[in-house]
Amino acid sequence: MSAVQSTPNYQPDHLGSGYEQTTLDFPDDFEGRVTATLIRKKASTTTKKAVLYIHGFIDYFFQTEMAERFNQHGFDFYALDLRKYGRSILPHQKYYNVRNIAEYDAEIDQALDIIGAEGHDAVLLCGHSTGGLTTTLYAAHHLNHPLIKALWVNSPFYDFNMNSIKRKFGVPQLSRIGKLFPDLQFPSELNKWYTASLHKDLKGEWDFNLDWKKTKYPKVRLSFVTAIHEAQKEIHQGLQVDVPVLVMHSHQTKNPRKWGKDAQSSDVILGVKDIQKYAQKIQGDVSIQSIHNGLHDLVLSEKSVRENVYQQLFSWLDSKGL
Repeated sequence: MSAVQSTPNYQPDHLGSGYEQTTLDFPDDFEGRVTATLIRKKASTTTKKAVLYIHGFIDYFFQTEMAERFNQHGFDFYALDLRKYGRSILPHQKYYNVRNIAEYDAEIDQALDIIGAEGHDAVLLCGHSTGGLTTTLYAAHHLNHPLIKALWVNSPFYDFNMNSIKRKFGVPQLSRIGKLFPDLQFPSELNKWYTASLHKDLKGEWDFNLDWKKTKYPKVRLSFVTAIHEAQKEIHQGLQVDVPVLVMHSHQTKNPRKWGKDAQSSDVILGVKDIQKYAQKIQGDVSIQSIHNGLHDLVLSEKSVRENVYQQLFSWLDSKGL
């Protein structure tokens, strides 16, 4: 691990009581200055256990119920808003503009250094969607890490959800073009009902910043396709993780064109069969759990569904001695 740059200067976070944030600085990249944001909420009693959570694409950390559940189970909770996302976006940057998933290693490294320096010796690394892909690779690339004791991934982005022809021929071709022309844009094909199913002012129950987690994102940069494709190739070839892994996903994938039950009880972003397929290629102590009626972000599903998520998660953590 690298040395912590300096003692973190925590400030109150907009999520309210108990939530704090600190800015992490990094060398300039292809757009200029780079920062990330580490958010924390400490448990009510001193603990050596912590969680580090990594959000997904077009996302940021706002899942306070999840943080507080971890606090109640004796974990200090930490989350990153990665570079160019959420709290970390700077005026000169394009949202979500990354060219290699490994760019995020710098903020994960520094966050783990801070968590260790703040008295923790056991970390549950966890991630949602693209964050699930990122954390799986991080764990595989950092075997025998002194802090990471387990990995939990929530609907990890292990493959593109599209037909076999696009997946076999289209994605590799776009990935190659993206290496030469990273700022070219391509239709995202993201289902329009996903964010609407979540936000309290639309059709959901959650409050979050619609600039940071947008209702629509019609086009993605080819640099993103390249970064994800290159990362997924490692997953598809099979890799080793030396800590227990829990992979969770919804029981079904749907692509609703109209608002209705499918948008409220399915993963409308990723293919759950793809998650299952590639989770089984991870070498190690891997558990795969299907969550009935789960949304893409399982912890934002309706109440009875997310209660099942937490019951399964904390039962698994107990079984692994965490």
